[in-house]
Amino acid sequence: MADYLNRIGAGFIIAQPEMLDFDYVPKELVGREDIQQELASKFTTIGSPEGAARAIITGPVGSGKTVLAKTFCRDLQRHLSGKRDIVVAHVNCRNASTSMRVAQRILHQFDPGHPDRGLSLGELLLSLRKMLRRTATHLIVVLDEVDHMLRRSGDELLYQLLRIDEDQEGTGTLSLLLISQEQVLDVLETAVISKFGQSNHLRIPPYTVEGLEGIARQRAELALVPGTWNDDIIRLIAERAGSSGDARRAIEYLSSAAERCEFRQDPHAERLISIADVHAFSDNLALDTSTQLEIVDDLHPQGMLVLLAMCRRLKTETSMTMGDVESLYAVVCEEYEQKPKSHTTLWKYAKKIEETGIINTHVATVPGGRGRTTHLSMPHFLPADLASRLELLLPKRLRRR
Repeated sequence: MADYLNRIGAGFIIAQPEMLDFDYVPKELVGREDIQQELASKFTTIGSPEGAARAIITGPVGSGKTVLAKTFCRDLQRHLSGKRDIVVAHVNCRNASTSMRVAQRILHQFDPGHPDRGLSLGELLLSLRKMLRRTATHLIVVLDEVDHMLRRSGDELLYQLLRIDEDQEGTGTLSLLLISQEQVLDVLETAVISKFGQSNHLRIPPYTVEGLEGIARQRAELALVPGTWNDDIIRLIAERAGSSGDARRAIEYLSSAAERCEFRQDPHAERLISIADVHAFSDNLALDTSTQLEIVDDLHPQGMLVLLAMCRRLKTETSMTMGDVESLYAVVCEEYEQKPKSHTTLWKYAKKIEETGIINTHVATVPGGRGRTTHLSMPHFLPADLASRLELLLPKRLRRR
């Protein structure tokens, strides 16, 4: 009776679904090696028994701030294993948005059995300081989305954490790492900024298409059955997410495509993620399908012929070269009884199509290193749908000329 559920967990395409979770922390961080080096440079003193460090990481949604902090702290613990006992308390301030709740979470992560009811903020921090010194432990406090706490409670907790060793009875007990989408230095009191240091701010840019491609490939290797995806599909996913620079979007596109492919399997189906699988997911930023397709309506008829040539190849291939476009354009012109335009004019139409956002282009080195060629792809539109609309419009547009 529940045969429709049989494909859940079947593993035709997805072997390790947990590897497609946004919160999964991979063994290696992809696309942020330079930022890792910069963050490590802020923590050089932590290798000594009395060393402590502090840093602020800011950047847009999906730029890898949290996974950077988690992998860095994990790797740092391993690197200093046997030299220094390091404990990490990672608190998301969106979920604990007051100074008191954040302090309680920090204390619970260090000592899960520690009582906190009835204690003031000062008493909680005093208890934390005593435990750190008694156990000779260095605590790295990571406050994720710290702007939520700052809006609710100000920066008093930050000030107290930065002063935790000022009574001279101990040094180097606590390091502080802040994460925020916003430039939080602007809202901190002068005393806090002075202790934190303006130079300890790391700004992370959005991911490039190449960075997103690396992330999508890493997740595919970890999560999917070998042979169910290829490099072209990964590149298409990266290009589709490229305008956002958001790693989560690239992972979501991969996950959605894999799920769709998983559920359309039958004994005779090819177990390979398709172009249609990638385009099946429509995020909240996308327009409805009919509105998207109308983007071709204002093209010159010759531009429509060029785009139709592209669409026919991109129905089955994730990318094509300008040489492919030129040869297929000649075939389409013959079909519609039109004289093909010159090579230069063809390039002009292709550039106008690119300016609309219908296609993406990137230049790649020819295998063997002999020259470079331009590759075209269509990450934001389903080529078959555009081709259908063009085939509907072209007879009428060509008759007008």
